[in-house]
Amino acid sequence: MTETALSIGDFVRDRAGAMQPPVAAIVLGSGLGGLAQELEEHARIDYGEIPGLAPPTVAGHEGRIIMGLLAGRPVLAFAGRFHMYEGYPPAMPGLLVRVAHALGARLLLLSNAAGGIRRSLSPGDLMVITDHVNLSFRNPLVGPLVAGDRRFPDMSQPYDEELQRRLHDAAARAKVKLERGVYGCLLGPTYETRAEVRMLERLGIDAVGMSTVPEVIVAAALGMRCAAVSCITNKAAGIAPEPIAHEHVLAVTARAAHDFERLVTEFVGRLDV
Repeated sequence: MTETALSIGDFVRDRAGAMQPPVAAIVLGSGLGGLAQELEEHARIDYGEIPGLAPPTVAGHEGRIIMGLLAGRPVLAFAGRFHMYEGYPPAMPGLLVRVAHALGARLLLLSNAAGGIRRSLSPGDLMVITDHVNLSFRNPLVGPLVAGDRRFPDMSQPYDEELQRRLHDAAARAKVKLERGVYGCLLGPTYETRAEVRMLERLGIDAVGMSTVPEVIVAAALGMRCAAVSCITNKAAGIAPEPIAHEHVLAVTARAAHDFERLVTEFVGRLDV
């Protein structure tokens, strides 16, 4: 994956031309790609045009790399990600993180759509992830040691506490409600059963989804600082009476997108160049 990430980085540099090193790389989850429209664009490349990448197969993931300015700061945005449930090996979701690192990003901001397990969370809430539980039982670092990686990265604090504080400060300035909680990653692509949700609740998990954790693990191996925000799209199975549908997930993220965009713009605007 290192060789692939480096070759993708070279391809992007060739297409984009001269650009400043990004202060942050941002991965935009299901339905949250609208932030890309807020960038003063320098370059935009579809995944399908890049050797080593392919268009995402999931609705709500456009599949583009966008380089440009957000709040006057250079950023690298990935509109769409890869999931293991699409049939990719565990290392594939982390490939975009390796590309960001190859392009000079040392700070990673992730976003996702998640089901709310904690009873106080409501659809449309934004939640800073404070920790996670990897219940996909997959790890993107399994295999030969990748050059530049730590063999045994410490995962006691995968989400940078200072960045969490900065996100809460940004939320206060932007007047955006921001929760905090523990994220649980399951393999998918099925939504959880009621019994599984009861189990997750007893494990102390506040919200559940099918992404993000492989990217965080790769970021830890590379020594990147990391923060993540979940958009709570629904009450989890057994907490809400109605069935869960992906169309509903996208509808809620569309409603929450404005708050998410204000939060991230305010957060990035205070980062050092």
